[in-house]
Amino acid sequence: MKIDNSNLHLNQTQQTSNKLAEQLATGKKVNSAADDAAALQIIDRLTSQQEGYGQAVRNAYDGISYSQVTESSLSGVNDAVSRIRELSLQAGNGALSDNDRAALQEEVVQLQSQITETFENASFGGKPLFDGRSVSFQVGPDANTTQKTTPSDGSFAAAIATIDISTQAGAQAAIDISDQASDEINAQRAELGAFQNTLASTIKGLGT
Repeated sequence: MKIDNSNLHLNQTQQTSNKLAEQLATGKKVNSAADDAAALQIIDRLTSQQEGYGQAVRNAYDGISYSQVTESSLSGVNDAVSRIRELSLQAGNGALSDNDRAALQEEVVQLQSQITETFENASFGGKPLFDGRSVSFQVGPDANTTQKTTPSDGSFAAAIATIDISTQAGAQAAIDISDQASDEINAQRAELGAFQNTLASTIKGLGT
């Protein structure tokens, strides 16, 4: 019996030593269900939630990057539209000859191509920016905690493509088309700015 008791105490001491060594190695008091089943369950749940918050923050930053790239592309389009409007005003001047207006129209054609190329080719991570589809970002650790934005489909580019300022009448029509396009672009940029602010606020909340 004395030998058995000695072996029992030795085993218990060894188990305690192993447990302490594991706790020291991992820096955790609870490493398995045998240590504390209830505590392990709580720890696993909180750890999962914390990891979810971390990923949600990364997703929100992706959303901000996405909207910034989209807004930057729209800014370039708006610059081109503004230049077309300026050229249209110039072409509306009765002092210009037909050759003068034809030269102005050549620049308009280049700007039209620039706008079309932006709407057709601009992308973020391989995803088209202006296909008119909503883009949703998971910004919380739970289901349905999302934020979404719907960039322009660039449909107004078709109207811009019809601009021809080689005549005074065409120049007058171009001014109206440019104004309408500019209004749509600025409205979209405002929405993207609000979306960025919302995500920034979400990130702050997730950090807390």
